[in-house]
Amino acid sequence: MRAGRKRVLCLSGSLRRRSSNTAALQAAQALAPDGLELVPYDGLGDLPLFNPDIETLAVPPQALALREAVGRADALLIACPEYAHGVPGAFKNLLDWLVGSLEFPGKPVALLNASGRGSYHAQEALEEILRTMSARVLGGACATVALPGAGCGRDEVLASPERCAELRSLLTALEHALAAKASP
Repeated sequence: MRAGRKRVLCLSGSLRRRSSNTAALQAAQALAPDGLELVPYDGLGDLPLFNPDIETLAVPPQALALREAVGRADALLIACPEYAHGVPGAFKNLLDWLVGSLEFPGKPVALLNASGRGSYHAQEALEEILRTMSARVLGGACATVALPGAGCGRDEVLASPERCAELRSLLTALEHALAAKASP
């Protein structure tokens, strides 16, 4: 990573092999300004089910790796689908592993809603969960980017000048929010 760049951990809330949320994050990675390094997290499906009893004995290595990745990040960029008007179980499980961590509280978070169908229940629920967990949700760095539909790929997202402009706008807002936080 180049000096001065901010590390942004990208979390997709989808387990789908061909996920539009993951595609949106991959497109954002390709469009990232020089001041941001977007790093994908790909361990969502590897996390064991959260159990406070296990956490008090020994945090599993997959959850430790997640916590370490969050700790190394200056911010998080989350793209999460909506299932049954809520946050998907696998992603809620990821968040549950972060509740008791020291790395998460105060972490700046930007949200990318990749649904073109007016998906907002999960976004509202996700914001509530994140605030409860003491995240710093960056309202100015949250956006909806309407993608062509489920299963679209990175190249399909990048093929649209409008979508690229929306992603660049979100990333610029994130970069400015992180720069403002770093300024005395």
